[in-house]
Amino acid sequence: MPEGDTIYRTADVMRRTLRHDRITAARGRPGGAQLGRVVGARVAGVGTRGKHLLVDFDPGLTLHPHLHMTGSWRRYRPGEHWRGPADDAVAVLETASTIAVCFKAPTVELIETRALPLHPVLSRLGPDLLDDDFDMADALARLGSSRKPIGEALLDQRLVAGIGNVYRSELLALARVFPFAAACDLPAATLRELLDAARTQLRFNTDGEMRATMPDAPRGERWVYRRAGLPCRRCGTGIRSVTVGRPARRLYWCPHCQAPHGQGETTAESAR
Repeated sequence: MPEGDTIYRTADVMRRTLRHDRITAARGRPGGAQLGRVVGARVAGVGTRGKHLLVDFDPGLTLHPHLHMTGSWRRYRPGEHWRGPADDAVAVLETASTIAVCFKAPTVELIETRALPLHPVLSRLGPDLLDDDFDMADALARLGSSRKPIGEALLDQRLVAGIGNVYRSELLALARVFPFAAACDLPAATLRELLDAARTQLRFNTDGEMRATMPDAPRGERWVYRRAGLPCRRCGTGIRSVTVGRPARRLYWCPHCQAPHGQGETTAESAR
């Protein structure tokens, strides 16, 4: 699933491409969102909430596509060949100069903008790490009250929005935090360190270049993510991985640098 920085970049491109333009044609998948309702409307804005993209139209409608694991957005010039089957298109927005196509997103819905505060998913999201007005106190309170292992709590978008699987493992490795300690058992200072690092990394990686998670290292290098069995960059211990959570996602950590050290009693084996 795209992480918060990826969705932010997508929104930025769509904002620069579509904002204030009039929609000349629009369609969704059969039986899906009735995108014909926005034909003739202008795009009032494009924004994000965590991993969710929101496209606002001037009649008071909002398009909410959630990409999950399979979706993606592409933009084309009129007449340009699409790099994807037309049958996979679940939302198409056309203007005089651009065609924006959403492929394979499981969720595409058209909502009255005034109803967004009541949306069953969007209304329950935690503070957005990429929001200029990010509420650190709220995020700390939510994380600090969770009994989930911190390695799972960081992915719970109801606690804090924007962190995905890559950042989850990298943040914990950077801070040397045992991934299976209950979030509520960690000191507030540790939780703040994780959130500060998450904000820094997400904001840094909104530039569209290869994602960086290691200070002073080439972009694309990782502390632990997808390095199972390889030596830890700090101590040389073999990196371990395990699938945890619902939905199941693979977590990576160094058993030496991220040993419990009083950070809770849960073990990696019992988290399987």
